[in-house]
Amino acid sequence: MNATYTITQLAQEFDVTTRTIRFYEDQGLLNPSRNGQMRVYSPRERVRLKLVLRGKRLGFALIEIREMLDMYDTEPGEAGQLEHFLAKIAERRTLLQQQQRDVELTLKELDDIEAQCRAHLAKVNIS
Repeated sequence: MNATYTITQLAQEFDVTTRTIRFYEDQGLLNPSRNGQMRVYSPRERVRLKLVLRGKRLGFALIEIREMLDMYDTEPGEAGQLEHFLAKIAERRTLLQQQQRDVELTLKELDDIEAQCRAHLAKVNIS
């Protein structure tokens, strides 16, 4: 017997709301079957949800995540998906490294301005 999951079970397992899962379904990232009004998630849909959440945690946009998931179902399949994912990882790393440099520069500027303000305050308090 194939394991199936309800939306509530997946929400609890991945610590997200059922609304979040329905949103991902609306975005075409998940495609559960239906048993009447109840959504029935297959192991495949569970894995897709896990990958969506991982992609979001890594900072990928939903459209990027959808592209990567969709590649798995088409040629060149898993190898193509992995190559595409590696390219996306490199892009994301480059962006984060630039943001890190920007933050470090901003922190240095704040340190410089703070030092100037403290020096000026010390002069004002002496007067």
